[in-house]
Amino acid sequence: MYYNDFQGLKLSALGMGNMRLPVMEGNDSKIDKAKTKEMLDFCFDAGINYFDTAYGYHAGNSELVVGEILEGHDRNTFYLASKFPGYDSSNMSKVKEIFEEQLKKCRVDYFDFYLFHNVCEANIDGYLDPKFGIFDYLMEQKKKGRIKHLGFSTHGSHDTIKRFLDAYGKDMEFCQIELNYYDWTFQDAKGTVEMLDKWNIPVWVMEPVRGGQLATLPEEAAAKLKAARPNEDVPAWAFRFLQGIKSVTMILSGMSNMDQLKANVATFDERKPLNKEEEELILGIAEDMIKKTTVHCTACHYCVSKCPQELDIPHLLKLYNEAMVEGSGNFISAMGISVLPEDKRPDKCVACESCMEVCPQNIEIPKHLADFAEKLQHNPMAG
Repeated sequence: MYYNDFQGLKLSALGMGNMRLPVMEGNDSKIDKAKTKEMLDFCFDAGINYFDTAYGYHAGNSELVVGEILEGHDRNTFYLASKFPGYDSSNMSKVKEIFEEQLKKCRVDYFDFYLFHNVCEANIDGYLDPKFGIFDYLMEQKKKGRIKHLGFSTHGSHDTIKRFLDAYGKDMEFCQIELNYYDWTFQDAKGTVEMLDKWNIPVWVMEPVRGGQLATLPEEAAAKLKAARPNEDVPAWAFRFLQGIKSVTMILSGMSNMDQLKANVATFDERKPLNKEEEELILGIAEDMIKKTTVHCTACHYCVSKCPQELDIPHLLKLYNEAMVEGSGNFISAMGISVLPEDKRPDKCVACESCMEVCPQNIEIPKHLADFAEKLQHNPMAG
């Protein structure tokens, strides 16, 4: 295991994410404690010293199980991270209550790293609203030594991230984002990294293999990678891509079994970032995958001027593309829809096809919006 420097600390380059722990009976709330203990103990043997959990992971049980297991290890040998669950607006007024609960669940007196969880369009107003006092309370805990390092995670747009940084950026020590070679262009993670670089905020990575989507690739793409690096497996390429991004300090992986853990530990035995040609190769593969999965909207906005419902069609198609890539989860797309007025959502398309008359890409817009509306009916997060 190699290590990265952070404010005088030596952090293992690979961190253990505790969102996808082994479970029993296929029930996400029933963590298999025996298998989880085996994995976390192996982390210590392998040199992993960073453990990430959160209030809502595994229906609230991740903090309990991780805390119980880590209690068996010297507190000075690991760094523990958790998060304030502002993704749920009902929690905004409970920051003190929840923080105290988290310390008890995790069986610690302090968190080494603590985050505003998932700053996004749906909660940015709440996070910034002084009446909830979230920022003030967390800064107070930092002064008391109960939070050693304060940061935030986000799946939000650049505008939302900028709002948060303008308000609190000078006090943010790190930022956790979804970053991988697929989202480098698809979600413009590259632009997010550049924004954080301007603030001199180190990057913590989540979803390095996009929830497992990048762990396997089409046969032709996998063959290209094998030819370029015969000794690397497909998932390793995702990590090697990240190792070449200067501001990346921590790469978290939500490993759910011992095989995944051992394979990833082996990858992080040394830093072997991609060279320029290899980077172009993997980004080209990602671009091919994106084109095959998504609607190629260039956001020219010609369609908007013809829409009798005044729908922001390019934005809706962008969210639709997220839904197509995410599959059944549809987390980001549903979150994006939830903050739109009801009369500006995809189900309000009247299929008049006026938009198609001016679309230079010849996109069947009504068909895609109807499909999107159907997908959202089965996702309670869409609101």
